[in-house]
Amino acid sequence: MAGDAEATKKRLLAAARKEFGAYGIAGARVDRIAAESGSNKAQIYHYFGSKDGLFDAVFNEIVVGTTSETPIDPLDLPEYAGKLFDRYEQDPEIQRLATWYRLERSTADDPLELIMASNKHKVEAIAQAQADGRLPSHYEPIVLLGLVLHLAALWAGMTPEYALMVSRTSATERRKVVTDAVSALLKV
Repeated sequence: MAGDAEATKKRLLAAARKEFGAYGIAGARVDRIAAESGSNKAQIYHYFGSKDGLFDAVFNEIVVGTTSETPIDPLDLPEYAGKLFDRYEQDPEIQRLATWYRLERSTADDPLELIMASNKHKVEAIAQAQADGRLPSHYEPIVLLGLVLHLAALWAGMTPEYALMVSRTSATERRKVVTDAVSALLKV
């Protein structure tokens, strides 16, 4: 029976990920999520408490996956940005869900602890590499991290009109732009 519950939760999370990615929290419909997952609305509320709780579970999965699959290497920030780029290329829903999170769910009063801890770790790693003289210090660690994160997501956050203009650029070329730009940030 426990295996059935876990399988149901996984199906609900997969269906919710697609629904939230397409429509955001406000536009998502629990009846569509239930139908897509082969489940029912009561199970959504039973396992996740609410539609917001379901979104939080989906977003938490993304954060856990991204932080575990792309750990920071402060001594190779260009490749770290490249790996983030790769993740966004392989799973475009990540950036869509992050955008919905920023628009509909995030508040300064209730930050996600996992993201806070991950960012703190990354800033500390960059600061230590700077203190050791292994990274230039012309940017504060928090600023350097922000620049790296935004460059990694450069192509994932394009408007459709801009995407049409760069559609002739391969993923390999776009990745190289990201890693070259981060390399340029590190030049003194």
